[in-house]
Amino acid sequence: MLDPRYVADNLDEVRTKLLRRSPAAAESLSAIAELSGARRKLVAETEVKQAARNAANQDMAKLAKSPDKAAFAARREELKTLSGEVKALETQLSQHEEHMKAQLMAVPNMPSDGTPDGKGEDENVEVRQWGNKPTFDFEAKNHWDLGEQLGVLDFERAAKLSGARFSVLRGLGSRLERALSAFMLDLHTVEHGYTEITPPYLVKASALEGTGQLPKFEEDLFKTHRHGSEDDTEALYLIPTAEVPVTNLHQNEILAAEDLPVSYTALTPCFRSEAGSYGKDVRGLVRQHQFHKVELVRFVEPENSFDELEKLTGHAEEVLKKLGLHYRVVELCAGDLGFTAAKTYDLEVWLPGQNAYREISSCSCFVDFQARRAKIRYRPGGKGKPKLVHTLNGSGLAVGRTWIAVLEQYQNADGSVTVPEVLRPFMGTDKISTS
Repeated sequence: MLDPRYVADNLDEVRTKLLRRSPAAAESLSAIAELSGARRKLVAETEVKQAARNAANQDMAKLAKSPDKAAFAARREELKTLSGEVKALETQLSQHEEHMKAQLMAVPNMPSDGTPDGKGEDENVEVRQWGNKPTFDFEAKNHWDLGEQLGVLDFERAAKLSGARFSVLRGLGSRLERALSAFMLDLHTVEHGYTEITPPYLVKASALEGTGQLPKFEEDLFKTHRHGSEDDTEALYLIPTAEVPVTNLHQNEILAAEDLPVSYTALTPCFRSEAGSYGKDVRGLVRQHQFHKVELVRFVEPENSFDELEKLTGHAEEVLKKLGLHYRVVELCAGDLGFTAAKTYDLEVWLPGQNAYREISSCSCFVDFQARRAKIRYRPGGKGKPKLVHTLNGSGLAVGRTWIAVLEQYQNADGSVTVPEVLRPFMGTDKISTS
């Protein structure tokens, strides 16, 4: 969430920055503009009444020593009236600020100054590529054809169990997913210094508010109630990403400055309703209701946050490099940024079976947007007033999409798939085949 006071005092500047995202983003400030004007009037009126109350209080102290009891009684009654008026105004101001805060929950983050201009994904900027596109002397297959022919991927039985956008992995397909997960976690914990977390997969609404999925994106979530209860205050949500529980580990906490940056990684299932995506990626594993992902989350000092984003992005890239998978890094333009992000890099892996790059990781810096919602702070120098941390996260990586990339980039003419060298100790084999 944006800082309510900063928005109130710099409305035109904030509107200009949000306009880089879209006219709709800038328009989301309309209600805030009205509330901001009303707030200023309330603040001024409250300050006048507070001054009058303080003056009356000082007079009371003087009149208490005076023999004029009537004047003292009259001033006391006036003070009671003023105190009641001040209390009413302060309550009104508090309610007004809460209303303004609720309106701001629907306003997206401002793009960083360095984020390129652009209206959508077609205007994203390619930053770099790594490796070469694999070439074949045969027609490359899609992962769904390869997986079904190898007997490691089953959509038909998944649909029988759960419906569309679910999958069953079996045999070496299951082992490949497990191998990828273990490899990623080992890399991030041993080489990159992240602490591994195993969080709950069901969370309260407050956790999703903290990271920005609620209230705006509830339709994308799976919501649960205990049997016999429709009480939304008791509802739990299946996590759409480990970002939610891991970031909110420090909700309402003050971190020690000397502990920053704090770095966590977690492997979890992710659950997404994919609302609004019907008709997109209907075949294969690209867009599923349930999938596994290794997440990277960092809490950092504000002055280091964009440098830390470069570091986090590099950690995610290292997974692809060690797997030998060709990919590119794309910086999102302002019009394609996610709701909570100030700056984002997408890693897009090459899928020869689809002749296209597909996102496999999104690495973002949120500045203090999430930290303000979740009340995550640190105390600089171990003393003084606490400040909001900056939060970052990225996929390190989406396991299912990495599974796809391995099958498609390492496929052979006979329909088998060569296992990348770094995965062989986890797999116990160098090839996935029907024989």
